[in-house]
Amino acid sequence: MSVMWTAALAAPLLIAWFVIEALRRSRYAAVLADVPNERSLHASARPRLGGLGVMAGALPVMAWAGDAPVVALAACAFVLALVSLADDVRSLPIAVRLPAQIAAAAFAILAIGGPAAARDGLDVVEAGFAILALVWMTNLYNFMDGSDGLAGGMALAGFGAMALAAAMARQWPLALACAAIASACLGFLAHNLPPARVFLGDAGSVPLGFLAGALGLHGTLTQAWSIALPILAFSPFIADASVTLARRVIRGDEFWRAHRTHYYQRLVLAGWSRRRLAIAAYALMLGAAASALASRSMGPRGQLAIIGGWVVLYAALFIAIERRVRQAAN
Repeated sequence: MSVMWTAALAAPLLIAWFVIEALRRSRYAAVLADVPNERSLHASARPRLGGLGVMAGALPVMAWAGDAPVVALAACAFVLALVSLADDVRSLPIAVRLPAQIAAAAFAILAIGGPAAARDGLDVVEAGFAILALVWMTNLYNFMDGSDGLAGGMALAGFGAMALAAAMARQWPLALACAAIASACLGFLAHNLPPARVFLGDAGSVPLGFLAGALGLHGTLTQAWSIALPILAFSPFIADASVTLARRVIRGDEFWRAHRTHYYQRLVLAGWSRRRLAIAAYALMLGAAASALASRSMGPRGQLAIIGGWVVLYAALFIAIERRVRQAAN
């Protein structure tokens, strides 16, 4: 096991760092340049190839150390990375991207939620809700990948928390998979901390969102943790993306179009530097990860109390950001 843990912690970091370093110095950096658009916070083009390094570092370790369900999830993430890479290059229509995400989510639910894969298999209704949740998690992570260091930091904290929780439950394939992803994202962060030299790209953010949801559900079904743990661990992204979507739907906006109205984006537009945003976000992410781990030893009431506390905190933060934005506009 020590050899596996060494590989899971060291190899993804090194592979991700070297792959990204090689790619950003190659001609592919220009092909995958992220040109500023209506959603962007950056003013000049940056290569969006970090996700290729993350997937190159994490997926082979998942396939090597994982059991059958983990290997199936790694295969789904690989397919999503390929589709998303094509989107990075040629901007695929949603009619291509969404069916691929739904198919990956459905296959994942069959792999981890069927009677043979989980101690408590999902019924048809539960499976349908789980597929929708995976598709939303896949997309919300992509929506939240819009400022230096955020998506990589969320992956490091969230998957790191799940790796520790799975190790405590002695579910080693799951623990090694989560550790490998966190390690690869640390290698990516070496290139992505403010000011970022490379971006993650859809080829990284889409499969990371998928894996966050799928591995979180896998751990729930195999009783490594309760559903509260992955929700808490990734709550900084879940809260911002979900509340922003609800706001846009209520206002009657074309919510499917690119925009800059997420709370983290509005803070930058109101005057915060990307570095200040990253530091504040990391504190929030570490707090969420710590509370997720603390929830393992609590019953349902204690877990609901923690979730309720975070709901209140996020509401207060969003109200404070609204005030900050209004003050900056006056």
